[in-house]
Amino acid sequence: MITELGHFALILAFVTSLCVAILPLVGLRTGLASLSALAAPATLLMAGAVSFAFMALVAAFVTSDFSVALVAAHSHSTKPMIYKISGTWGNHEGSLLLWILILVLFGGLLALRGREMNFGLKVRTLAVQAMVTAGFLAFCLFTSNPFARLDEAPLDGRGLNPILQDPGLALHPPTLYVGYVGLSLAFAFAVAGLIEGRIDRAWARHVRPWISAAWCALTAGIALGSWWAYYELGWGGWWFWDPVENASLMPWLAATALLHSTIVVEQRDRLKSWTVLLAILAFSLSLVGTFIVRSGLLTSVHSFASDPARGVFILGILLAAIGVPLLLFAIRGPQLSSRNDHVLISRESGLILNNFLLTAATVVVLVGTFYPLALEMVNGARITVGPPYFDATFNPIMAVLVLAMALGPLTAWRRGTLPSLRLSLGLAAAGAVLAIGVGMALANGISAAGLAGLGLLGWLALAITGDILHRLKPWRGGIGTRAAVLPMPVWGMWTAHAGMVVFLVGALGNGLFQTEVIVRALPGDSVDVAGKTMTLRAVEARQGPNYVTETAIIELRDGTDLMAFMTPEKRFYNAERQTTTEAAIRPRIGGDDYAVLGDGDATSGYTLRLYRKPFVSWIWAGAGLMAVGGAMAALGRRQRRPAPLADSLRTAT
Repeated sequence: MITELGHFALILAFVTSLCVAILPLVGLRTGLASLSALAAPATLLMAGAVSFAFMALVAAFVTSDFSVALVAAHSHSTKPMIYKISGTWGNHEGSLLLWILILVLFGGLLALRGREMNFGLKVRTLAVQAMVTAGFLAFCLFTSNPFARLDEAPLDGRGLNPILQDPGLALHPPTLYVGYVGLSLAFAFAVAGLIEGRIDRAWARHVRPWISAAWCALTAGIALGSWWAYYELGWGGWWFWDPVENASLMPWLAATALLHSTIVVEQRDRLKSWTVLLAILAFSLSLVGTFIVRSGLLTSVHSFASDPARGVFILGILLAAIGVPLLLFAIRGPQLSSRNDHVLISRESGLILNNFLLTAATVVVLVGTFYPLALEMVNGARITVGPPYFDATFNPIMAVLVLAMALGPLTAWRRGTLPSLRLSLGLAAAGAVLAIGVGMALANGISAAGLAGLGLLGWLALAITGDILHRLKPWRGGIGTRAAVLPMPVWGMWTAHAGMVVFLVGALGNGLFQTEVIVRALPGDSVDVAGKTMTLRAVEARQGPNYVTETAIIELRDGTDLMAFMTPEKRFYNAERQTTTEAAIRPRIGGDDYAVLGDGDATSGYTLRLYRKPFVSWIWAGAGLMAVGGAMAALGRRQRRPAPLADSLRTAT
């Protein structure tokens, strides 16, 4: 019964979304206040209905209701409870329902908040959000019904993909979806602003927290996915330029540009047309990621489905979400032009450069992702675009961006540089030279690209340090007072940029100084890995909750000191009849010891892949710092309210 009620709740939400998408706009057009007033309560009804439907699906998974086709196909009675719950979205239909849930919750939050917003802007934004929701609810109901019943329920289910039977499934998809769907609200604000014909400082102040929330969630979600792949897939890497990895990176790059351009609109009432266009494109890129995962066009370990009908439906949503807003932008965009009253060396120019570089990087990733598909469609040739392409195209763009990150905070609005420029640039140059020198001392034969990366790391780290020293002036005393009066957005900027420094330490440390050893070893054999000794003591069978393992016991020593026993595994899942590899990782600040067990037996030996990965955990620590910094800047800017409403009204008239 709960399943049928969940299905009915989805139908109710779909009908409600159509009402919210149409009636409030009619009310604004005709002056019928009663219709316009429906937007907020109807949005809350829609959020409640989808929430009930999602909980009904969770209940079906928790109780192992195998009469539901989705549960029978993606669950098993022997699964641990955490994987029964997270398995709800470990499939196409469930993940789509999770997407819709987050979509309506964002709309519900806007309906509850936003009391200080212009009424017309709020109603139009909720209506546009409801249009997006209606499209996805139609997709769910007509092609991907999660509540479809089986005529004859099996005694047990087929189980969940073993790779997804991991805590990462409980963390990575929901966090990433918050980022994807958060951009839908930026999209809705942009389209609503175009319909209303007004994009101003007040608009930027209202939309910025939602963009910041989406950007922080995207940052955290991508980092969680990278971390999950690092320890689960057993290949020792943290980024593979997989098509779906690229599909999450593209909206992140666009959202980063959007976040910075919104600052210009909020502070200087400039870049309005460009900011609206970025908001449309950022969400469109999120839809591109959804299309890739569900269409089967590109092969990926992340893909949920290979159903052309579903792909065509998503393609239709994608074309509508891009085509209609772009047509509206073509009509209304020229009306949003701004004066150009800043000098070449100014913060506005720095943010424009930031946007140009991030957009160029997005285009590079887009081309690298879809060019193989286009070529195959034209002449049938199959090629793979991998790290060499991105090393040659993406990395140089990001290198220039890192250079600019050091300079941007040292410029003033409208008029040139700040007094901290000389100190910060001097320290930055010294940091670049020092980092290159350290790299040459630590490694022989390091490449020019590696030295350039180390130079950029030192440049950015010391530039941030110089800016902090200039503003806080610790040599004068009273540093606590000066720190207390600094705006929170400044602290957020420093934290986010410091997160990039920490990320670069991890990426360069792992990329330049990693040690990898692949051996065939018998119990008792020892291997030297970056000055440490790994000894295979035994390989034994063990029983897990719903799998059996071959577990290697590897003794790790530094000289004569015993440091740890590492236990990499090969797991065999009986229900799914699949095997997975579980790496053994000993994480430390200075680097990870990493071991993977391959094929073999006690007679011929076992294949071991052993790594020493310096500073690799700094990659995810840096991403976490960036997300925290973004949240600090957003919250601090919202508390300051730098653009009063009266100011915005004067600008709009």
